[in-house]
Amino acid sequence: MEIDRVGVNLIMGGCFSDVKGGKEAVGGDGAAQRVNDAVDHFLQSKGFRGLYTSLELSLSASDLRDLDIFSKSDPMAVIYLKKKGGALEEFARTEVVMNTVNPVWITKFTINYEFETVQQLVFRVYDVDSPYHNVPVKMLKVGEQDFIGEASCALSEIVTRRDCSLTLSLQNPSVSSGQRLGSITVRAEETFVSRVAVEMIFRCIDLENKDIFSKSDPFLRISKVMEDGMVVPICKTEVIDNNLNPVWKPVVLTAQQYGSKENPLVIECFDFNKNGVHELLGKFQGSIADLDKLSQQKLGANFYRPSSVNHDHQKILKGQLFVDKFSEKIQHNFLDYISSGFELNFMVAIDFTASNGNPRFPDSLHYIDPFGRLNAYQQAIVGVGEVIQFYDSDKRFPAWAFGGRPANGTVSHCLNLNGNPRECEVVGIEGIMSSYSMALHNLSLAGPTLFGPVINKAAELSAQSSSSYQNKYFILLIITDGVVTDIQETINTIVRASDLPLSILIVGVGGADFKQMEILDSDNGKRLQSSTGRLATRDIVQFVPMRDVAGEISIAQSLLEELPGQFLEYMRSKGIKPLY
Repeated sequence: MEIDRVGVNLIMGGCFSDVKGGKEAVGGDGAAQRVNDAVDHFLQSKGFRGLYTSLELSLSASDLRDLDIFSKSDPMAVIYLKKKGGALEEFARTEVVMNTVNPVWITKFTINYEFETVQQLVFRVYDVDSPYHNVPVKMLKVGEQDFIGEASCALSEIVTRRDCSLTLSLQNPSVSSGQRLGSITVRAEETFVSRVAVEMIFRCIDLENKDIFSKSDPFLRISKVMEDGMVVPICKTEVIDNNLNPVWKPVVLTAQQYGSKENPLVIECFDFNKNGVHELLGKFQGSIADLDKLSQQKLGANFYRPSSVNHDHQKILKGQLFVDKFSEKIQHNFLDYISSGFELNFMVAIDFTASNGNPRFPDSLHYIDPFGRLNAYQQAIVGVGEVIQFYDSDKRFPAWAFGGRPANGTVSHCLNLNGNPRECEVVGIEGIMSSYSMALHNLSLAGPTLFGPVINKAAELSAQSSSSYQNKYFILLIITDGVVTDIQETINTIVRASDLPLSILIVGVGGADFKQMEILDSDNGKRLQSSTGRLATRDIVQFVPMRDVAGEISIAQSLLEELPGQFLEYMRSKGIKPLY
């Protein structure tokens, strides 16, 4: 559940399985804590402390068997958890590192170490064939890739090592026992809640031009030097095309990533090549303290390149690295706010339009099963509500119906679900469920499907709370079977509400074509724009068709995975700090 990862020709790989993805930044964006922070808080609030320790796993491999003919393998690692009975459950995947037999994967994985159980891990390494290089990693079918080998161990075997690092030989039953397949190294670090972060803007001048018909396409890779001398990548900037004097977007590194201010870091500058063979333009070694000094003194540091003949000698290069900005800040996470007294206020709006079908018949989306099987509306209410309710101290939830007609009345698009014209709140999830059942007897299904009135009502409550300095953040769950009729008015209301402490979760139930609804969810990076030209302050909508939720992922997980980020974005934009 989630509530509230060398030499002159360095073969490092694209860090993603496609060229476009390979040009993106990795690991240095100060990403918000995910929702499992909130799960941790809930368990601890109930007295379940010390049940596990959160660990971060890093993977690398050495001397892998080369399965390609004209280049080297393009390896990806997949981690599995071995369940009782021996079944394997996929846990996570690394990125694809192109054209190398010695990959160091940047993707990190968080796992909870449980002392009282044996947590068996299986690591499988695949060579991703070139026809799949433009396929997102999550979509790759491992059965279509070349299997290099696998290794397994218990998590306790890793954490009991002095350096929490374990190297395992890869095995492949289809390969003769005398043939070496390579090894995989797993390193575990205990994660900690780090609130200290530094934001830096890097710039270079006079980089070497490695291209013939254009200029180099530089990017930076930042790595941390471990106590045993191992170099672990922690961040990669985006690629700047065709530029020998690049300025990159700000990089945010937490203390968890860089360690202490004196911990040595290696900053390498490469010329990006789409085949994965990135050429080294220069490197610099220094600490966070050294980078701070460069910024203060407004000086550049010359890159160097190790000699190809004698690695103890370094060639000083003309190219220089500058730190145009260096600022230290406290990076509060979701748990900081929740544990200090901020609350999440759950609200729900249910579609009572006629397209749901007559509730008396089993084919209706509103049919109440006498044997207790939940319909789609009930599943969404229970799934999300049971998670959110723990963050609301009084558990009084506003609940509305829209698109229904009360007896002897007109169609309403924001009607109190409990039938009380003076009070929209009900008590607990049970209150929502009973009011929903009662409303099915008291309302006639009508239409059309309008979201504007309920969003305006939710925004009104959010604005009242914000103006009275209540420490509340509101979550409106809209459950609907059809495409919204007032799409532009809905966009207008969302844009207006984007400046308020509010997130909107929309669940599509039934078989309707919900493509138009995806416009409301700004996952493509484009902010919503109102009819007056105003842009949304931030993305506050998450839309999920229930039919797309399958397997181990619940509807609550799908809906709530973006909520902590939306919450933090609002708090940071308003300069609101935790209460302690």
